[in-house]
Amino acid sequence: MSDNELPTGRRLLGKLPFVALGRPPLPARTAFLTGASSGIGKALAAELCARDYDVCLTARRIGALEELQAQLIAGFPRRSVAVAALDVTDYEAVARAVDDATWRFGRLGLVIANAGADTWGNIGEGRFEAHRAVVDVNLLGAMATIDAAVTHFRRQGGGQVVGVTSVAAVCGVPGGSPYSASKAGLARYLQSLRGELWKSGITVTTIAPGYIDTPINDSQGGKRPFLIDTRTGARKIMDRIEAGAVHATVPRVPWAVVEYLLARAPAHMLGK
Repeated sequence: MSDNELPTGRRLLGKLPFVALGRPPLPARTAFLTGASSGIGKALAAELCARDYDVCLTARRIGALEELQAQLIAGFPRRSVAVAALDVTDYEAVARAVDDATWRFGRLGLVIANAGADTWGNIGEGRFEAHRAVVDVNLLGAMATIDAAVTHFRRQGGGQVVGVTSVAAVCGVPGGSPYSASKAGLARYLQSLRGELWKSGITVTTIAPGYIDTPINDSQGGKRPFLIDTRTGARKIMDRIEAGAVHATVPRVPWAVVEYLLARAPAHMLGK
């Protein structure tokens, strides 16, 4: 159903950030995924194959990708699983990788900008280069991925682009400034894109996970409330993607409430 065919009330409601009208049908059950070699990305790769998507999986570590490829082909022999080494901070390489995936599959239906990095350390303690590297991956790398995807989606007249942000996007976490800043920037980028693509047939989904048990946050040990495993996280993420969600915390409960409260919490309550 196109936007023009929706009742007026639903069209108006759909402009609210917490309401999803359901996405238009995907032009193909094919997916391009960054950051697929570990964590959420690795679990998403398996979940996509389980849901009958053909996939192009990318990450910097080609060895890990090839191991994952072999596992997925063995487990899902009817699915096409392509892998490619990709550093999302090489913006021209990102565009080429999306081009290659489009050529391989003919059409792309879903692009998930998932590649992420993190580092901990306070501002003003000589860690600027490490902080900049996090922003390069989480924000600029995601922007490059999304820009390349939208180029193809505009040409083919539809598709779905997904950006993985974080509940931490709504507040500045002390010691985690580059991560919070990069995820907040990505959230606003996706929000802007959603406005640009309104009525285009292209769905823009923001996924904001809480704590999912991945290498990116395991250094925090027991300081990970409401922790879930990657398999559960991937299943819940794909549920929200396939529902055409506009913005979704994962899991929805309790993180939708936590996100609301964190956005309004005074700085001293967020201190270490």
